[in-house]
Amino acid sequence: MSRVAKNPVVLPAGVEASFSTSDLVVKGALGTITLPLSGEVEVKLEDNALTFAAKSESKFARSMSGTMRSLVNNMVTGVSKGFERKLLLVGVGYRAQAQGDTLNLTLGFSHPVAHKMPEGVKVETPSQTEILLKGADKQKVGQVAAEIRAYRSPEPYKGKGVRYSDEVVVLKETKKK
Repeated sequence: MSRVAKNPVVLPAGVEASFSTSDLVVKGALGTITLPLSGEVEVKLEDNALTFAAKSESKFARSMSGTMRSLVNNMVTGVSKGFERKLLLVGVGYRAQAQGDTLNLTLGFSHPVAHKMPEGVKVETPSQTEILLKGADKQKVGQVAAEIRAYRSPEPYKGKGVRYSDEVVVLKETKKK
């Protein structure tokens, strides 16, 4: 059995988990997230905690039990606390502005870039060079951050571009004569 799956996921106050035919639904203060259940993993709700066990001893079933546990733990954390990702714009004239569910970016192109936020992800711009993405679904928040970063990823000589706040860009040395 997976070592990760041995630990139960404890549901904090205000978070409810329920099972439908083939889905697990987690509801909390920040929203509702649904996860399709794998046929290889047995999920039980006992004493306000979710436990996970592989239905068979196959390698796939054991690995899926740990994966399901991690996904459900992220769901519970998301609906109770939420997730956020911070992006920084580095470069002269690079700016970001949030207008409702659209993020307007000026990244040195001949045209402005408008990125529409998916449902469940909110965007804030504390300053013109900072972007703060918030949401209950960790995968969605990370995917939107990756899409925004892909418009102008950091280049290796000056470090200009969109980067994560915790990202370290190693700069290359310029050509010498």
